[in-house]
Amino acid sequence: MKESTKTLRKVAIFDIDGTIFRSSLLIELVEVLIEMELFPVSVRTQYQKEKVKWLDRQGDYEAYIMAVVKVFMENIKGLPYRDFMSASEFVVERYRHRTYLFTENLIKNLKKEGYYLLAISKSPKGTLDLFCNDVGFDKTYGMLYETGATECFTGQVIDEHLIQNKANIVRRAVEKEGLTLEGSVGVGDTEGDISFLELVERPICFNPNLKLYKYAKRMGWETVVERKDVIYKLNKETII
Repeated sequence: MKESTKTLRKVAIFDIDGTIFRSSLLIELVEVLIEMELFPVSVRTQYQKEKVKWLDRQGDYEAYIMAVVKVFMENIKGLPYRDFMSASEFVVERYRHRTYLFTENLIKNLKKEGYYLLAISKSPKGTLDLFCNDVGFDKTYGMLYETGATECFTGQVIDEHLIQNKANIVRRAVEKEGLTLEGSVGVGDTEGDISFLELVERPICFNPNLKLYKYAKRMGWETVVERKDVIYKLNKETII
């Protein structure tokens, strides 16, 4: 008698911020926490300068987002988890449809084809879960922040090293969830996504930053840009 074999599901892996969501979940969360008076208004000054420099093309996005991360880490200690989730729910309710058409349509098509949808992001997992569940993801990996006995945040990150290597997360999920990388799809927008894009059969660089674009060009990867209401692919001869 033959042993039954389980059919492995194809997987599609997505970064979220700047790839599906047309902003950063963390940035919008911090703004809502300030709006709800859970963070002091004064903390905006700690990242506003980097934001303006980025908007004026005198600085980079990485410096801006790291300034926001610093504010989040310095002010989350002592915040009740229920307040964090209330703010997260507000963010998702307000911004759920602030997404890119290309990736939303790609997700719909992949779901019809039976793909397992996996999200990997450095945004807080609670916020990420709410957003990705509504989009239709099967599994999410995000930044986990420790809570103490009183269900308040301690200011510590749990297993931060895991989220730093997205390729290892993909391998872990493939083994744990019964998936296959055959026919797999990956979508990312920065050089931090290269590790998992190298694993998939169809890597898509969507609205990439310059470092990812140059790498994708060398590798011959698919590069897609969505600008206003136009979606187009860049060819290998495109120069930035």
